[in-house]
Amino acid sequence: MSDRLLVPYDGSAPAKDALEYALEKFPDADVTALYVVPVPDGYWTAFQDPEDRVPAVERGRDDGRDILDEAVDIATDHGHDIDTEIATGKPDQEIVELVTVDDYETVVIGSHGRERMSRIMLGSVAEKVVRRSPVPVIVVRD
Repeated sequence: MSDRLLVPYDGSAPAKDALEYALEKFPDADVTALYVVPVPDGYWTAFQDPEDRVPAVERGRDDGRDILDEAVDIATDHGHDIDTEIATGKPDQEIVELVTVDDYETVVIGSHGRERMSRIMLGSVAEKVVRRSPVPVIVVRD
């Protein structure tokens, strides 16, 4: 069993399912819930003053703290304590970076099922994490 789990957490139903799965299936593991404040890049950022981006990132971090408080409450309801962390950037890149730098052993991430598709597809962040992660990734579907 894994000793250190990273659970990307954005407050969505799939993220909640992933957190609950991690808590139930790995009761002795150290679990960290990660919220990533997405930072836009590319074409549209060329039209935005850097000063305008800083307050938006701070608001995102404040929202992230509220969302992670929810994750802590879920863990408490399951009789567990968890750590929380906030990062800023592209979610898939930040998840893989944190896994690499902080020596997590497994990522547990939620994914949406897509209707009207001929095959099962992962959410874009989950798919990128699965492809790039140096550690095992468990994708929890609802």
